Amino acid sequence: MWNKDLTRPAARSSFTCMTAAATRPSETLLHIGGEMLLPLPEGALWWAAERVLVVSDLHLEKGSAYAARGQMLPPYDTAATLDVVERLCAALSPRTVISLGDSFHDRAAELRLPAPYAARIQALTGAHDWVWVEGNHDPDPPAHLGGRAAKSLRIGHLVFRHEPTGEAGEIAGHLHPAAKVKGRGRMVRRRCFASDGARLVMPAMGALTGGLNVLDAAFAPLFPEGLMAFALGGERVFAVSAKSLVPDVANGARWRL
Repeated sequence: MWNKDLTRPAARSSFTCMTAAATRPSETLLHIGGEMLLPLPEGALWWAAERVLVVSDLHLEKGSAYAARGQMLPPYDTAATLDVVERLCAALSPRTVISLGDSFHDRAAELRLPAPYAARIQALTGAHDWVWVEGNHDPDPPAHLGGRAAKSLRIGHLVFRHEPTGEAGEIAGHLHPAAKVKGRGRMVRRRCFASDGARLVMPAMGALTGGLNVLDAAFAPLFPEGLMAFALGGERVFAVSAKSLVPDVANGARWRL
């Protein structure tokens, strides 16, 4: 099955003042590629040893993309998503921020991006070593927003890319994992991290992004021996036992990435 050393309790002396909420009663640490990584309830990943913050699938300007096609969504998704990223950067002071692909919802997003939002992005990229990893929605991040582009990024034993391949030590996004859990007579569905101790798929952070159930067939080739889900809660991330996971009800239309 999965790596038995997948999670460990947090060492408070090592992580105090290094997480977005140091007063949380407990934290779940993931052991991937020999490194200890902290999944945050905001959906980001914190690698304290290297001061690296990883965010994935921001899908900035998704609302305006839908509005352009006549489906009117509230036009506040970019502001809401940037609020979360800014808050994490202020709390953690990362040296490097890796945006793990699909940072923008489409190639025309920069043309719809309001100037105040562009200025906020430029402030973030100017304050950190910001890496835009290539995604399937945004192969060419807007150059004027700062940061540097990469198809993938290797740091030590870890590799960061958008679309997961199943490589050991891989941190990827793209699939927008979500866990549906049955417990105490009700169903709860939450965005989640998916991992088997050797690789990790991150949840989408975008305010208007959906999620793909971790029991979907798309995850099976990546985790042939099974996976564990780590669901986002209001104050912490919760490990979910495999027996608690339930599939979504089939409705004849599969969620699209």
